[in-house]
Amino acid sequence: MFTRKLGRSNIEVSAMGMGCYAIGGQFRVENGQQWGWTDVDDKESVRAIHAAMDLGVNFFDTAQAYGIGHSESIIGKAIKGRRDKVVLATKFGKLMDEANQQIMGSSIESSLLRQSLEDSLLRFGTDYIDLFQWHESNGALEDLPRLLDLLDELVDEGKIRYYGWSTDDTERATLMAQRKNCVAIQHRVHVFENSDNVSNMLAVCDAQNLASINRSPLMMGILTGKFNEKSTFVEGDIRHSIGIDFKNERFGNLLTRVESVREVITSQGRTPAQGALAWIWARSPRTIPIPGFKNTKQATENARAMDFGPLTKDQFHQVEEIMGRAQA
Repeated sequence: MFTRKLGRSNIEVSAMGMGCYAIGGQFRVENGQQWGWTDVDDKESVRAIHAAMDLGVNFFDTAQAYGIGHSESIIGKAIKGRRDKVVLATKFGKLMDEANQQIMGSSIESSLLRQSLEDSLLRFGTDYIDLFQWHESNGALEDLPRLLDLLDELVDEGKIRYYGWSTDDTERATLMAQRKNCVAIQHRVHVFENSDNVSNMLAVCDAQNLASINRSPLMMGILTGKFNEKSTFVEGDIRHSIGIDFKNERFGNLLTRVESVREVITSQGRTPAQGALAWIWARSPRTIPIPGFKNTKQATENARAMDFGPLTKDQFHQVEEIMGRAQA
């Protein structure tokens, strides 16, 4: 099996996790905008999780906010009787209105955070969570000391094993890493992400012995190579909500860039999605991409990327040359 260590912990996880945002379905953010995914079938989601587990995936990442608890509930159904076979990661910090399926803000007030953790444990059907991550990318630094004290209490109580932060800010990542129970930073990594942003965060992960958990590794499906300039997204799909339109020059250029690296990343029989994941693995031995999925086919294709492993050094360098990032 292709595995990696979860930072400074003793937990070994599959080199790829499953990002469980999409299987939460639709929900709304503070301004009322739909921020979820359409065409989600709960029974199919469970089948997809089982398929991924059968192919060696043991790491599942979600958040309390995804579907306002629904993603956690689906994972709980899928792992029933198999809790000891998986490593569960979720995120906290959002205030949720379950009746209206809406995020209502954020808070790390002690009693609210503790209650949200108990709710997550109930939905998962477990008595502990392996990795508990702050879901406020730009959370206030003045709040960090009291939050870390609370998280350390939760570790001591056995409610969580370790914690981390979902942030792209290196200062925040470095400060949280001063506590021994911080083992991971979740940040955006994909072939087209700003190279300096990725390099800086990976440098923090190296210096602090943290896992680099990589969200949006397939750019919401753009790196799968299945879209063209006529592709559209229906109302209610987050990609529609955030304005992804391939007729727009910005997004049209992304399709051109996908084609520019297709030959390299699909070498050795990979699909474009598998090649995009292979690039991430070649980027650093700390990286653990967590691609999303909505069905068994997608989960299976992603999981089988582990059969190929990372791109070779030569292949990785070819991609960097195409992207104009190659070092002399």
